[in-house]
Amino acid sequence: MPDHLKDNTEHHYTPNAQDNHDHDGHLEQTIASQDTRGYQRTLLFSFVIITGYMFIEAIGGWLTGSLALLSDAGHMLSDAIALGATLMAFKIGEKAATHQKTFGYKRFEILVAMLNGATLVIIALMIFYEAIKRFNAPPDIATRGMLIVATVGMLVNILVAWLMHRGNQGGESHDHGHGHGTDDAKVAEQKPSNTEPVNLNMQSAYLHVLSDLLGSVAAIIAALLMIAFGWIWADAAASVIVAVLILVSGYRVVRDSVHILMEGTPANISLVDVAQKLLAHPQVQKVHDLHVWSITSGLNALSCHVVVDGEMSIHESSILITSLEQSLLTLGIHHATIQVESSSHPQNSLHSDTLVCDISERPIKTAGGHIGHSH
Repeated sequence: MPDHLKDNTEHHYTPNAQDNHDHDGHLEQTIASQDTRGYQRTLLFSFVIITGYMFIEAIGGWLTGSLALLSDAGHMLSDAIALGATLMAFKIGEKAATHQKTFGYKRFEILVAMLNGATLVIIALMIFYEAIKRFNAPPDIATRGMLIVATVGMLVNILVAWLMHRGNQGGESHDHGHGHGTDDAKVAEQKPSNTEPVNLNMQSAYLHVLSDLLGSVAAIIAALLMIAFGWIWADAAASVIVAVLILVSGYRVVRDSVHILMEGTPANISLVDVAQKLLAHPQVQKVHDLHVWSITSGLNALSCHVVVDGEMSIHESSILITSLEQSLLTLGIHHATIQVESSSHPQNSLHSDTLVCDISERPIKTAGGHIGHSH
């Protein structure tokens, strides 16, 4: 047995540690994340700006006696924590795959995104609670000082939100093309026809900043109404509106994160489209055991069985797999594991025409000695 397979500790896969064939470094090529350096620069700048103004707003709230400003400073503290956690998630996600974590640490980004989304939900509930208290007992507020500090806070949040929105939409694209002995240029030309999803981790941090921006806008409107008409309740009313928006955003991030953690099919991919793409190849007779999931935002994987003519040679099946992998790139699927089998394979008699199988079914030993599962 090769030495690199005997050690089951945190050993990294490298091309030199693999057998010398076309799949050298296949794992690292496939699991390599998109280049997040642009994201990281944006997060670092945003973190510095938000943290700096957080202290200014806290001091302003203390000097003016404005609870709204102090609350907004606390909200900016949660923004700073979210930005720092997101930056840390990208750093950890860069770690290479190991024997224990064969997909690397990409899922850590999704865990942080879910935590950020849950934090947004908690913040919204806290705002609801505080708004109810203010409806019952409106506090005294230094409205002019509140207006000045909130206006500056709005400008700061606009700057940070713009930086993060640009970074989220324009992050460096990534190439998960496999070598497999084909021309790399041909693989590079295979661009997904679907719109590439935004990075969920980056989106959750962006929503944190956007919610704080909405909070600043609400504080400005409330301050103007209190100055012009003396409507003390305006502060609480504006807070409720912002809380609803934050709650919806947080729920969506948590929902999308859980969907990825539950190995759900990516929203921009249809199993029917995937099956049709595979069956479009003249050598593919049938597709079953089809699974498509996301390792992290924008990095989709697939596993399936394809039925072919029993006379196909190993060399011909290798060419078939390469062709199918390249066609799947057009659907935004970057990592594919395809099992080729003939129609006479014992397990085929156990499969129905459904694409999805129930992997929880009790394994069945077929007459040919193959351990399969029923449908």
